[in-house]
Amino acid sequence: MDENNNNNFWWTVELSVPVARYNMAYNEERLSVIAALTDSIGSEIFTEKDFHGNDRLFLRTDYRSSKGIDDVVYELDYILHDPDFDGIEITRCYKVENQEWELLNYDSFPPLPVGKSLIVMAPWHEKEEIPEGRLPIYIYPSSAFGTGYHESTQIALSLIEEIVRTGDTILDVGTGTGILFITALKLGADKAIARDIDPATLAEAKRNMNLNGINPKICDLSVGDLLKGFKGQVNLLTANILLNPNITLLPDVKRVLKPKGFAVFSGMTYVESHMFISVMNSSGLMIEREMRLNDWWGCRAIKAWG
Repeated sequence: MDENNNNNFWWTVELSVPVARYNMAYNEERLSVIAALTDSIGSEIFTEKDFHGNDRLFLRTDYRSSKGIDDVVYELDYILHDPDFDGIEITRCYKVENQEWELLNYDSFPPLPVGKSLIVMAPWHEKEEIPEGRLPIYIYPSSAFGTGYHESTQIALSLIEEIVRTGDTILDVGTGTGILFITALKLGADKAIARDIDPATLAEAKRNMNLNGINPKICDLSVGDLLKGFKGQVNLLTANILLNPNITLLPDVKRVLKPKGFAVFSGMTYVESHMFISVMNSSGLMIEREMRLNDWWGCRAIKAWG
């Protein structure tokens, strides 16, 4: 079997740049742009010392197994020849096998209060007492994005819980585990439409729907690339994805939002927020609320006119 068609692993590439090169914020921005340009499915930025004791800023970025590692490296090499990415180099590449997440130490995923009224819980905590005033959202920790333990997902959940209304329809773009649309439905929304470009994530979303007692008849799950081909209108759009797909999404958002509808965007670092906002300002949307947790940033937007 061709390992590039095997869904049981992903590729990880690490790039780095000396901290002393330019400044920290600019280097973080340049690394974030590289992840966005190469369709990374997840990334993190961190600082470590090299063998000589000098501080280096690292980007650890992941790619689907369907993308050959040679193609990934070729694409990165091509980008790094641009003077804008001066000083950044590929440090190492490796394959990461999917873990049997259910077999991990249960203490790795303790109940996590989020926002004012939510608590994210792994299924093995299902029989534990729910804190008063908290709505449990049960999610299987998995390889799909959106377990609730990442700051970007917590931002999206917090921005959603404040505005979901009875009767709402939610469109969740890049749904991953389904945590965002499941939360909206448990908060009172009537219907969910969820799309993801990766077919494997839909099985994770269905499993989490069952775990939360969600009626499959009120959920429309499908494979889809952002808003391509979507014709309807919704009360709430959510997108906890990376900077580049979020920006690509923007021109179509106003079209799919009903009057007085909301769009929640997350999955971006605070450094990236300035780039996103500059594009959003020309898309007919305006920020109604924004939120930051550590290095991560998200916002809730409404139509600016019309």
